[in-house]
Amino acid sequence: MHILITGANRGIGKEISNRYRAAGHTVTGTARDGSESVTLDVTDPGQHRAMAEQMSGKPVDLLICNAGVYLDKGQEPDGYPAEMWAQTFAANVTGVFLTVQAMMPNLEMAEGARIAIISSQMASHTHAPGGSYIYRASKAAVLNLGRNLSADLKPKGIAVGIYHPGWVRTDMGGDAGDISVDEAADGLLARFAELDMDATGCFKTWDGRDHAY
Repeated sequence: MHILITGANRGIGKEISNRYRAAGHTVTGTARDGSESVTLDVTDPGQHRAMAEQMSGKPVDLLICNAGVYLDKGQEPDGYPAEMWAQTFAANVTGVFLTVQAMMPNLEMAEGARIAIISSQMASHTHAPGGSYIYRASKAAVLNLGRNLSADLKPKGIAVGIYHPGWVRTDMGGDAGDISVDEAADGLLARFAELDMDATGCFKTWDGRDHAY
């Protein structure tokens, strides 16, 4: 199996990449700092075009859209500048769409291809304690994007799943997270393995529960 994962140089992305490689799969990782085999800032359309050229003719069985930012952590109500909204949506929403768009020929080359989009429980209207307005809105938007992609890609036989990875102890999640990177990776790999056309459009937690939208 050939897996392409964005943001594969740290945190959950790095651990998932390591797990798949250890299992004998071919993994293409992307990172904006050039530390992976594909250099990709997901906000840069030109780099998406370059990735598409680099990946030309290579089937992708599983595309994991993992790259993202959480720029508004700790913002006060009088914060949340407009540029922060633009940067976050460019990475967390537009970046996912551009990645899927760039890799569509590769996904279509693989039989039973799948797309896994990392969202968050913070996308759900049932989890709204306030704060982190930008991050929450962006993750809700990418959840909506994933749901609509699942409808449009169903005739092509490409399944799409959206996932809450857990509150993970990483640079992004912080030290107070509920679970380790190992636990998150264990759960997510199991979820990706069970993704099929019957489950397309699902919004699931890392440990297999259906999440409210």
